[in-house]
Amino acid sequence: MKEIWTTVASMMGVWAFFQSLLHTVFPPELRFASLKFLHRLFTYFSAHCYYDITEIDGVNTNELYNAVQMYLSSSASIAGTRLSLTRGLNSSSITFGLSNNDRIVDTFRGITVEWEHIVAQRQSPTFSWRPLPEEKRGFILRVRKIHRHIVLTAYLDFVMETANELRRKNQDRLLYTNSRGGSLDSRGHPWESVPFKHPSTFETLAMDPEKKSELMADLRDFANGESFYQKTGRAWKRGYLLYGPPGTGKSSMIAAMANYIGYDIYDLELTEVCTNSELRKLLMKTSSKSIIVIEDIDCSINLSDRNKISGSCGSIPGARRNAYDIPGAGDDAGNTVTLSGLLNFTDGLWSCCGSERIFVFTTNHIEKLDPALLRSGRMDVHIHMTFCSFQSLEILLKNYLGFHDGDLPEGVLSEFEALIGDAEITPAEVSEVLIKNRRDGKKAVDELMEKLRRMAEKNLEKESSQTQRNAMSDYDGEDEEQEKRALEVSDEENSGRILAEDGGVKEDD
Repeated sequence: MKEIWTTVASMMGVWAFFQSLLHTVFPPELRFASLKFLHRLFTYFSAHCYYDITEIDGVNTNELYNAVQMYLSSSASIAGTRLSLTRGLNSSSITFGLSNNDRIVDTFRGITVEWEHIVAQRQSPTFSWRPLPEEKRGFILRVRKIHRHIVLTAYLDFVMETANELRRKNQDRLLYTNSRGGSLDSRGHPWESVPFKHPSTFETLAMDPEKKSELMADLRDFANGESFYQKTGRAWKRGYLLYGPPGTGKSSMIAAMANYIGYDIYDLELTEVCTNSELRKLLMKTSSKSIIVIEDIDCSINLSDRNKISGSCGSIPGARRNAYDIPGAGDDAGNTVTLSGLLNFTDGLWSCCGSERIFVFTTNHIEKLDPALLRSGRMDVHIHMTFCSFQSLEILLKNYLGFHDGDLPEGVLSEFEALIGDAEITPAEVSEVLIKNRRDGKKAVDELMEKLRRMAEKNLEKESSQTQRNAMSDYDGEDEEQEKRALEVSDEENSGRILAEDGGVKEDD
């Protein structure tokens, strides 16, 4: 054992001698050049190339670093063995990431790449415009040289798109509203925002399942249709018109749409907009991947059918053909937003200043709107929000009382199905009964059944009285027609008798 330690000490002494001799014979410049040459030689014969993505690029934050970190969080939870967990300030979910100096392998179009997260202590600079983190962080991307062109173009673009999508899904939705008179906030924006936490989803929405599936498919096609809209030369936007009686779930539908595709909502209050120019500025300040909503559009400004208004002008020269296309017209004399300005807002050149936007208009009276606003290209999809159907009732019973198939007797379900059509009750009215009695399911069902019976009887009586009035009106019309015919016959007989008498007088003469 003693001989071994003696040999090791001798070898270390020889190595120290040669090291000092090397430093004496070879100056630092020559050693640096030699190491650089060896590194280049190794890189030339290596089959891989390496790319550094640092957290700080000079004094600015590297957006690519953040995108890679977000992208790897989607795959690290599956392939990684040592993970770091984070949760952002406005995030509603926990994201995964690589721990310090750990690696992960990713695959793209059959190409294998390797990511390594490097963390090192930063040397404190003598002077800096802003304080830098104590640790120097970055990613090293390792890829084969024959694949680097695909990685630097398609793969990194894919990483950025995926990261943006993940960031948008993890962040809370925002609900915007326009300030009065177009006033700007502290950041110079005309929109004010609050977190949007409406819990409505298509699963809980009381709506016909078939129509619901069609709408969800249409939204998916729109959100994934960038290449289609570019190929066809159309602006990447779509319009939806929700119309029907109050309480049928139009606002809940909008919230479910936003939660389904992860878009922010811009609630545009037209009565707060003074001019068409201000309306365009509001549109320019909206972001992509958003839903622009105008609720109760028939009550906001005068958007009546132009044919009805122009008909009252007659053929008087210089008559105003569009009462709402001039300042001061309509119900609100201080609002000069015109139908033409609104049409350009939804389907004009200014509507193409962004992408991936959805316009949603709601109204209780679709017959009051101008046909130009309803045509395809402006309102592409018309959704009639009807009274509560039996399928909608089943969804509400499940949401509020937890009733599933088989929990209610067949007789009760059959009576519900028979009454719901005649009752013409809105989902809001059904929800109110179920919410009030949500702690007692039997009482809720009994009270709802009684309410449906009363409403159905009332509607049937109303229909019966209306039928009788129509019948009486028809009967009165027939009597009047018979009286007219009788008077006409009587007048003809009287005129014939007078003519005959006149002829007799002439003969006597």
